[in-house]
Amino acid sequence: MDEYHQLKQKLLVWTLVITALVFVSVWFYYSLNIALNYLIGACTGVVYLRMLARDVERIGNQKQSLSKGRLAMFIGLIIVATQWDQLQVMPIFLGFLTYKAALLVYVLQTTLLPDSK
Repeated sequence: MDEYHQLKQKLLVWTLVITALVFVSVWFYYSLNIALNYLIGACTGVVYLRMLARDVERIGNQKQSLSKGRLAMFIGLIIVATQWDQLQVMPIFLGFLTYKAALLVYVLQTTLLPDSK
């Protein structure tokens, strides 16, 4: 379980680092509004990642099924983004996918630099 908790912590840190870098870049190249839309999606992605980690811990301990609330949260966010004029769907969606970029960084890090575990 220690290895799992280290993985969970690394993914969270990488997600936050990538979020900060992309947020500042989008703010610089586009606008604060688009950057804030990205940040909303990225924050939702972090919550999604934490909910997923909690479900994985429960499966390891109690053999329960996964909850459906994670997907409902994402769908709700996209629905709100399509209905509210100030929100833009594409930056929110790409922000949500930031945790996937963190997964790619972790996979590349462990594949190319196996000693850095």
